[in-house]
Amino acid sequence: MAKVGVIGAGSWGTALTVLLHGNGHEVTVWSISKDEVDMLNEQHEHKDKLPGVKIPEDICITTDLEKAVKEKDLLVLAVPSPYTRSTARSMAPYVAEGQLIVNVAKGIEESTLMILTDIIEQEIPACRAAVLSGPSHAEEVGRGLPTTVVAGAHDRKTAEFIQNIFMNQVFRVYTSPDMLGIELGGALKNVIALAAGIADGLGYGDNTKAALITRGITEMSRIGVAMGGRQETFNGLSGIGDLIVTCASVHSRNRKAGYLMGQGKSMQEAMDEVKMVVEGVYSAKAAMALARKYDVEIPIIEQVNMVLFENKPAKEAVMDLMLRDKKIENPLLPWN
Repeated sequence: MAKVGVIGAGSWGTALTVLLHGNGHEVTVWSISKDEVDMLNEQHEHKDKLPGVKIPEDICITTDLEKAVKEKDLLVLAVPSPYTRSTARSMAPYVAEGQLIVNVAKGIEESTLMILTDIIEQEIPACRAAVLSGPSHAEEVGRGLPTTVVAGAHDRKTAEFIQNIFMNQVFRVYTSPDMLGIELGGALKNVIALAAGIADGLGYGDNTKAALITRGITEMSRIGVAMGGRQETFNGLSGIGDLIVTCASVHSRNRKAGYLMGQGKSMQEAMDEVKMVVEGVYSAKAAMALARKYDVEIPIIEQVNMVLFENKPAKEAVMDLMLRDKKIENPLLPWN
């Protein structure tokens, strides 16, 4: 049995709390919101964000960050990506030398273009940072539906420790050394999912969705490989796997926000209706900045940015993608 602190009590933090408790670990959950903590302690269910998933009564849920962090074998950082830096900074005084922090959020910091594990290591130099990511909607993990993810760490021993903590008969965990690729896959797929949602909102079909997923993974890979990530990672769970589930699922907040924009709502109206952090909106500008920095072409992500931030009509954005100059699908394939 391990002692685990889960930092963040939203849908994903709650689902992982239930999973870890079911694996026999002692779990302490932290939220910055006293109202949220009181609600979870009284109702033992996050009725707003994860209805129907019961939280065992012996789980400690608190607003005391020190209590959630100190003397834990593992910390799971599950706050939305825009709050990763501020939360890590608040945690820093309580983190012991070498304490393991597993990031489970997905995003890129717009102001610095840093991935989240790099932010954690910058704010908490004493820690060991790792990442857990993949096609894993909280709604399904909380219900115990079969799910597969990947744990990334600087060394194999740490990745295997995470694997052993999380893995069970319905939650399979692979390991990988490519933390950069895993983080970028998790962040960039949210931008493509916005595009897939927009297409759905416009009433387009499965052909359109397949095109966006296929060409979307190409754009994700271009950025990731240029930055030093591995192509194999983008072909795996945290790349194409996470992209498929986020573009297709009714649980996806990014797809839902895109769908609402495809129906004519503004970005802010869509975010307000989703009522949760839409990570793709925050990652879209960062993706464009990375593409410029590494000189890679990302037409889908570029059009998403125009819809989000320049009020470009969604239908016009799709047409501009379709009417681009003629291309070879894969320039690396030789002609006979």
